[in-house]
Amino acid sequence: MTSSDYLDTFKSLQLDIAELIERLPNLKHQQFIQQALTIIIRLASHNIERLDWKILSSCLADMEQGFELFYTYRHARKVTIFGSARLSSETPEYKMAVDFARSVSKLGFMILTGGGGGIMQAGNEGAGRDNSFGLNIKLPFEQESNPIIEGDSKLIHFKYFFTRKLFLLKESDAIALFPGGFGTQDEAFECMTLSQTGKFSPIPLVLIDKPGGDYWHSWSKYIHHQLVKNRLISPEDPSLYTITDDLDVACKAITKFFQVYHSSRYVGDRLVLRLKTKLSASEVEQLNQNFSDILVRGRIESSPTLPQEIQDETFEFPRLVLYFNQRDLGRLYQMIAVINQMGAPLSEVKDHSELK
Repeated sequence: MTSSDYLDTFKSLQLDIAELIERLPNLKHQQFIQQALTIIIRLASHNIERLDWKILSSCLADMEQGFELFYTYRHARKVTIFGSARLSSETPEYKMAVDFARSVSKLGFMILTGGGGGIMQAGNEGAGRDNSFGLNIKLPFEQESNPIIEGDSKLIHFKYFFTRKLFLLKESDAIALFPGGFGTQDEAFECMTLSQTGKFSPIPLVLIDKPGGDYWHSWSKYIHHQLVKNRLISPEDPSLYTITDDLDVACKAITKFFQVYHSSRYVGDRLVLRLKTKLSASEVEQLNQNFSDILVRGRIESSPTLPQEIQDETFEFPRLVLYFNQRDLGRLYQMIAVINQMGAPLSEVKDHSELK
């Protein structure tokens, strides 16, 4: 870049910043925009390395394209598929992934994959191009985009693995894991960790094997023998996931999760569960009797929309509020399973569990 080009760019940036500052008080999310700008200004006054600035700018570029893409599809529920990139189209695992993606797509869910080969390609193949996203990674070798998603506007390339994984998890409403190597194992354990620690909103985690396969059952035996037995995790933590080699079971594990339960968020120190239908007083009492152990104080209570949620798109949904201990996530998943057996969802809602 010549000095003249640099000067023109700098002047343009000055004008853009001045315009943003002028509009800031009227912007919808001005509080968070201001926080982001303040952090960058603080960093500019610190002595950090050139590489640090390169990392920061590349992260922001990664996130910019992710936020822009997924905003359009924010009301569609999505299933992220993880699994080996090495499995060929002739393997039963690949064929199972194609059939699974096709099945959940017919139910109205969109499919997220890493955009590469193997199980990723199977997911995009089963869902079809229109119902697929590909979140690829820029590497000097391997990981070319699969032919199903190549050239599609819903294929994006990330510089960093962690920003890519951020969107694979942030945008997903369910996770489906097929057999794979170190990468798949990493993704499986990270999903479990985020769910177990509450850093991930409750969603169904389904571990799918080929018919008669024991990949995930062998994995789960290790979880029980080493982690549960030695009290390294809670006895209820395996409730976070479902293992199956049956596509009907896999699909039902996802759709049933959103049969009555819709979503959740924290408002202050209260966990708010949004539901598609209001539970009866006796049903709420049953929850209190069976799940009081996960409360820090108080009771599980039905609630109208809290004042802090008035701007939320789910403001018309009935709520349950509770002072959750933020530790027993396995038990929380068990409670959500019970909630999904309660109530009587409206027919127009029940048939559309794929809608957020």
